[in-house]
Amino acid sequence: MPAQAIADCVLFPELFDRPLTVRFDLPHASSDGGAVLLKKADAELGLTELLAECLTDCRQAGKVEHNTHEMLSQRVFGLACGYTDTNDAARLAHDPVSKLMLDRDPVSGSDLASQPTLSRFENSVGRTELYRMGEVLCGVVIDHHRRRLAGRCRRVTVDLDSTVDPTHGAQQLSFFHGYYDTWCYLPLLGFLSFDHEPEQHLCGAILRPGKGSDRRGALGVLRRIVPHLRQAFPKARILVRLDGGFAAPEIFDFLDREPRVKYVVNMAKNKVLKRLARRLMGRARRLSRASGQTEHVYGECRYAARRWRHQRRVVIKAEVVRHPGRKPKDNPRFVITNIRPRTPRWIYERVYCARGDVENRIKELKDDMAIDRTSCSRFLANQFRVLLTAAAYVLMQVLRSHACATACARAQVATLRIRLLKLGAQVSSSTRRIVVRLPQRAPFADLWIQVARSLGACPRPARV
Repeated sequence: MPAQAIADCVLFPELFDRPLTVRFDLPHASSDGGAVLLKKADAELGLTELLAECLTDCRQAGKVEHNTHEMLSQRVFGLACGYTDTNDAARLAHDPVSKLMLDRDPVSGSDLASQPTLSRFENSVGRTELYRMGEVLCGVVIDHHRRRLAGRCRRVTVDLDSTVDPTHGAQQLSFFHGYYDTWCYLPLLGFLSFDHEPEQHLCGAILRPGKGSDRRGALGVLRRIVPHLRQAFPKARILVRLDGGFAAPEIFDFLDREPRVKYVVNMAKNKVLKRLARRLMGRARRLSRASGQTEHVYGECRYAARRWRHQRRVVIKAEVVRHPGRKPKDNPRFVITNIRPRTPRWIYERVYCARGDVENRIKELKDDMAIDRTSCSRFLANQFRVLLTAAAYVLMQVLRSHACATACARAQVATLRIRLLKLGAQVSSSTRRIVVRLPQRAPFADLWIQVARSLGACPRPARV
């Protein structure tokens, strides 16, 4: 037996009734056997190919071993499988399933790109290329749902939200933010939902410096998304939901000019708004004293800030919050909207509050996809990482949509990864076919087969 094979043997002589030996000697095996579903999802969208077309390769053609499409796909598929750093490339260079997903022979094909190659690739992308990639990502997502819904959609909801991305180094354009009490970036994320479907689909991700207002870049994102939606769903109404940091005159003016666009935008309280809500707050206090519970009253008024061109409708939620052992607390909330003739309660509870589920998508992006792993020193390289992670998340959302008739219809990305992608597999290759052997008693084999068939897999091999 070779010395390395002996070193890889682990013996537990007293653990069971017979000696147990563990060896890492299974040839052409992978722990990501189910990841071939990602390849099919990417083929359905054409995402990595279109993103790679945005990049310019300035290397000498005769010395290129890994083209831009291969390196981009390697990073996107790796992120989807949970490998968040380019350092993981050293561990996956020989992985047969990873080779297979990049159209290389899983057994005899050459190794994948190394960590230094991928790091140079991440740091070579320029501002113009990143802008084109952002447009492509938005267009691919919208076009995918246009085909899925056959262009028939009554309402498309656009949600924009910002989040914090703490930094822990000397990253370019990382600044200290007093509200978050940390050095950080402030990414801006855009999501789409269609009619009454519960899923919010990621369609845009922009990395922003760690200082400045929340509305920075929001108008550009809306100008990118709305025309795409108009072309894909010409008869649909568009609803835009924004948090308080986006209540800016230029955003309201843009939304007012767009036909069949409705919006609900949270507005931070000020002296004028609190004065307008004084009567409603008095009613809420009286109700709260009588019941001893949290109470709220809805109303509306007309309001125009100093830089606004005209007055707009304001929905007021006058709330008094009570907690055991604490004094009652006034909590007035204000939402600017152009929706009519719906009642203030309906607008606030049925329309505006529904945007809260976007926080779950952001949590997935940060906890399960590591979109906040922005550790490159260059800002543009970190923006590239954010876009690659967004592309990986889009592929995972496609898998989740194909699991709509299963128990994983609303499963988190981490759960989908464990149940669908992280399957031990042995790969064999011949001149006629490639065979990926998965465990016969895999706990979620039925789920995997159902998703694969939903993606277009045949129930049995075609006869030649």
